[in-house]
Amino acid sequence: CICLKSRCMCLPDCSTSHAESILYQIRKEEHQNEAKRHQQCHGPPHSTARSHCACVDERRVVLKTPGATCSTASGVLLKTLTFVRSLPSFYHVPWEDRFVLIQQNWAPLFVLGLAQERMDFDLREVLGPSLLKKILLNQSSTASNEPGSASLGTSLAEVQKIKNLLWKFWDLDISAREYAYLRGIILFHSVKTSCPKMSPLRTKLQQEAQQVLMELISTMFNRNLSRFAWILQLITSLHDIDADAIEELFFRSILGELDWL
Repeated sequence: CICLKSRCMCLPDCSTSHAESILYQIRKEEHQNEAKRHQQCHGPPHSTARSHCACVDERRVVLKTPGATCSTASGVLLKTLTFVRSLPSFYHVPWEDRFVLIQQNWAPLFVLGLAQERMDFDLREVLGPSLLKKILLNQSSTASNEPGSASLGTSLAEVQKIKNLLWKFWDLDISAREYAYLRGIILFHSVKTSCPKMSPLRTKLQQEAQQVLMELISTMFNRNLSRFAWILQLITSLHDIDADAIEELFFRSILGELDWL
């Protein structure tokens, strides 16, 4: 109590006032929600039935050193396209079909180029606005779902898929000749096209690239073709990579919002 002119005024206890404040309740709710999400992701110790972590899909990341990394990535993409244009077999298909091949397969070719150049990259997480900030700034709680919010980084789950594939390629220690044939296999991979002339030729070129790669691996590894099977599995995984995620992570800061491919 504080006595003021012989009149006592009792102030509420600070901890009680703080606990009942609106801002404190907001912060408490944020903390509880974060703890709940973390528990859902990691589960109890020694849990054997762990479901897919939803918060990994929600987390977004950007390059830690975008200037240097984007410059190196641009060099990898340029080398990849230069190699493709130097293939004589590439010019056996009509020019409009060449455009389709590059448009459909540039992303897996680019990731393969990252693997060959052994290009690793560091990330930092993009933290979205907190609930408290949204309230203070009068922002909608659904603002993160509005168009344009994807510019706040790339999905961590998609970037992890890229990194996991890179590590698998590096573990196999693939040679330069193997990478060359892999590009041919990926370039002439099955694409959705209405052109009836393209499918038979594309299939033939892809089969030829696979045959040459299999013969090379058989010679280099004493006819042990398990390596060939592992590499083909990696190629299939390459086509599961989201091209939009690659564009957002490595090229958005350079090319802006242009529809460049």
